[in-house]
Amino acid sequence: MDDNAPLSNSPVELPDLALILCYPRPEAREITARMGELASIGIDAIEFAGTHQIGHAKVLGKGCVGVVAKALMHGKPVALKIRRRDADRQDMNHEADMLRLANSIQVGPRLIAQSKNFLVMELIDGIPLNRWITALPRNASKKRVRRVVGGLFDDCYRLDRISLDHGELSEASKNVLVDENGAPRIVDFETASDRRRPSNVTSIAQYLLIGGGPAKRVRAILGWRRETSLIRALREYKHLPDNQTFFRVRTVVGL
Repeated sequence: MDDNAPLSNSPVELPDLALILCYPRPEAREITARMGELASIGIDAIEFAGTHQIGHAKVLGKGCVGVVAKALMHGKPVALKIRRRDADRQDMNHEADMLRLANSIQVGPRLIAQSKNFLVMELIDGIPLNRWITALPRNASKKRVRRVVGGLFDDCYRLDRISLDHGELSEASKNVLVDENGAPRIVDFETASDRRRPSNVTSIAQYLLIGGGPAKRVRAILGWRRETSLIRALREYKHLPDNQTFFRVRTVVGL
């Protein structure tokens, strides 16, 4: 099978592409409509690449709202999020608005284009945070780990400051990528909200330092044993999230 599926007027000849575009229920009329929608926003082709699989094709990710595939836009690689036909929303407007808000403080993949059923975003070449942590050697550089931890705390604080709650950072393994430069990138704003109280800093602290699994490994590499102090600092921060209380959190973490 070709690993690159150019858009055409004959989607019935490309069953894997049809399934990706209209997951989980491909239908001829909807496939044709979505092909036209993609062409209108400049998508040339969809590449079958990634660690997830739909039918016989590889994709970058699959969630409750959409499928994320690698695509080409005017010949350049991008990430394409495709609304599932059984999604609990009629369009991609909310996620686009949340991502645009995050982009205003330089957080999240850059939003490039949107339409009813698609988001076109910057393609981040990275690996999931949990895989990055698992792959760390026992003698991993503390400076390298602190850079990722510190970057995430800072991004989460910026999100808190604009009252944008990501909503899924307690499961950061699915929503943070570490890029080729060793920088953490928060992705997937489909459940984000600017109408509920943000808890980004407390969620990422729980994942990275207080819980089990990845947190246990991060604590071991950093030689960090200040959980009680961090919980106290996070309570103060939650009560009054400002520069002073965030600085206390960073100090306790050792950033």
